[in-house]
Amino acid sequence: MTTTSTSTSLSESRFAVARQVADAVLFEGYVLYPYRASAAKNRLRWQFGVLVPPSWGPAHDEHSFQRTELIMEPRGAATLCVELRFLHAQRRTVEEALGDGSFAAVPELHLPDRVLVPWDEGTEERVEMTLSVDELTAGEVTLGFARPARTETEPVLDADGRERGRLVRRTEPVDGVVRLRAVELDGPYRALKLTAVVENTSSWTPESGADRDCALPRSLVASHLLLGLSAGSFLSMTDPPEWAKAAVAACGNRHTWPVLAGESGRADVVLSSPIILEDHPAIAPESVGAMYDATEIDEILALRTAALTDQEKREARGTDARAAAVIDLADNMPAEVLERLHGAVRALREITGPRPPGPDLVPEPFEDDAVFRPDTPWWDPEHSDAAGPAPDRILVDGTSVGPGSRVILRPGLRRTDAQDLFLQGRAALVEAVLHDVDGGVHLAVTVEGDPGADIRREQGRFLYFQPDEVTPLEDA
Repeated sequence: MTTTSTSTSLSESRFAVARQVADAVLFEGYVLYPYRASAAKNRLRWQFGVLVPPSWGPAHDEHSFQRTELIMEPRGAATLCVELRFLHAQRRTVEEALGDGSFAAVPELHLPDRVLVPWDEGTEERVEMTLSVDELTAGEVTLGFARPARTETEPVLDADGRERGRLVRRTEPVDGVVRLRAVELDGPYRALKLTAVVENTSSWTPESGADRDCALPRSLVASHLLLGLSAGSFLSMTDPPEWAKAAVAACGNRHTWPVLAGESGRADVVLSSPIILEDHPAIAPESVGAMYDATEIDEILALRTAALTDQEKREARGTDARAAAVIDLADNMPAEVLERLHGAVRALREITGPRPPGPDLVPEPFEDDAVFRPDTPWWDPEHSDAAGPAPDRILVDGTSVGPGSRVILRPGLRRTDAQDLFLQGRAALVEAVLHDVDGGVHLAVTVEGDPGADIRREQGRFLYFQPDEVTPLEDA
């Protein structure tokens, strides 16, 4: 088993693409808009992938371990790279210089560009190992790790270089273990069931009256695993081949979920995350920087952040270095970059590679001419590509209804929202007849007289009604 720099170099190269998403998982909800410690939603933090000390978890409905199980198909003398990543919370207090060489703790320290306040910062931690698949099948492999307590101070200087105070950061000890094993499966192909358990083994015992804030500095926060095979592949947990469906169904994942990661089309890297993702997750190419607040979209966050008052921005800059970076990003974002965030239509049919000749294809906005979409997509009624889905028609009250038919909208109460009620009795044009995987039929329509109908057709953003919610017009 290797746990030295060799492991680091292997994992860095294998996990390069997957790490972009892993970084987003690591800092999911790290600091929320408006990025100030005083904001109510920034007072209850660290919600995802928190592995608390064993003495704390059972009595407070939190867990001290996570277990990943999945199926892999190694080839030859394959090796497995494992990387555990988590945040270690460190408590930061603010002290003001009293002028005689001593300091006193204060709730705020005002500086011209920021207001420093107490805050829990998160430092990234990694535990890495590389081992052969043969080691895994021979028996359980265990790697213990420990992060010791420490105290650090950082002087706070003003523009003239005078010491105004200091930041004191205290980190509590945390201990953990990673356990791995693999078992050969019966089947038509060589496949192994891999089990990886991450556990907080800290011996800390809470005192009477201790709360979650006492447990967090001794926890593994936002913990997740990156797994990489040197030769072979992992099976998708959501779309396995037929022969492996029973084995995948028997896997027991607790407090985490593994997905294929890295470059699309490859299956040699897995991200096991406390946040449920789909296979091959990716960061939107329009995103220009981490916003740390996944409950909003980048455009809204950038606009709201830029609209903060100068005093609010000073407080945000003093809350956390990452919050300060978000403020600077919003303040200095060029107009063309902000326009990128307004939205991009992902092509329903993508063609990658050099720009093809001819006027029939146009570049997708802001994709560096690498992705193209047809002028007339397959879902547009005017598309004549015979390879696309054929136009469909259904009978409604004995009348054939399909693309081009006119109908009267009669929204049903059982599945209607308030917006649909405003369309009661309006005439509409059927753009497409769609069938879902459950056998349901839906009519995609545009409302007559809607000034945005042409835009809806171009983007494929229609209103949808079921056949019993429309009445065909006689001239249909």
